[in-house]
Amino acid sequence: MTTRLTTQDELSQELKQQALHQGFNPVGIASIPGSKRLRLRTKALQRWLQAGHQADMDWMKAPRRKDIQQLLEGANSVLAVGLNYYVDAKTTPGCLSIARYGWGKDYHKIVEKRLKKIGSWLKKQRPESHWKICVDSSPLLEKAWAEEAGIGWIGKHSNLIHQKQGSWMVIGHLLSTEPLTADKPAETLCGTCEECLNACPTKAIKEPFVVDSRQCIAYHTIENRNPELPKEIQKAIGTWVAGCDICQDVCPWNQKPLQSTKDPELLPGEWITTLTKEQALEWDDEEWQLKLKNSALKRIKPWMWRRNASFIEPKKQTILKNTKKA
Repeated sequence: MTTRLTTQDELSQELKQQALHQGFNPVGIASIPGSKRLRLRTKALQRWLQAGHQADMDWMKAPRRKDIQQLLEGANSVLAVGLNYYVDAKTTPGCLSIARYGWGKDYHKIVEKRLKKIGSWLKKQRPESHWKICVDSSPLLEKAWAEEAGIGWIGKHSNLIHQKQGSWMVIGHLLSTEPLTADKPAETLCGTCEECLNACPTKAIKEPFVVDSRQCIAYHTIENRNPELPKEIQKAIGTWVAGCDICQDVCPWNQKPLQSTKDPELLPGEWITTLTKEQALEWDDEEWQLKLKNSALKRIKPWMWRRNASFIEPKKQTILKNTKKA
């Protein structure tokens, strides 16, 4: 029999424990409508859109992204969770580079499946309440709400950073109509560091916290549906065939000893760190679809893998390091 928790504080603490049991860490809670900083983040999104930095990602303009109540009417609280996807491994020298978020199985499904278990638990505790799951495909200011819940701060490269785990984590949210006890919002700890801005080969990070997708290697290798990549991207692509981690690789918060995930769903498939240009070009659609099954990388269509690889001249991998302390 499930013991019904009676106080808001008890429920909030146990809810976070349920999240930890599902493998999420860090976890935190924010209250809706959020602080003044959340409202500033919303205004920053509008400036970003007005500048055209979203390229052709028109879904970023969804009005619901500005109003969380449009996602769940009567929402009072947000449980924010992080899932560490860092694996202590490197791409084989001479092979193509794939962003770490895509090394394991599709994180959207992993996060959603585990948050559903937490939502079911909450429903048993508060049968009259309602909840909704949001991952990064949902029209939610996910990083701003994660920052509000205290699980990390938004770095100058626009990724969420946790003081102990760095930025190698995907995030998810459980919206709830149940009033919960909020955690302290995260404090920004980037200081004067601009390593990410300086390292970006296309200068896509126009200024701290502002990434222009039109100049971003990750955007072009994942989202750009044109037959050809822009000349400046072709020249700067390096070995990146799917996404780009350069701004995270140089971040001082990722230079500390980091915990390598043991989660079997997040460990890389055999081909992920050994993919050659020859394989990327020679695999037909059927082979690519087989390799991409249950992967977030299936968003990159087979012809796009071949397109991206065609501009790459593999050479010995250079792992960017930064000896500065954050």
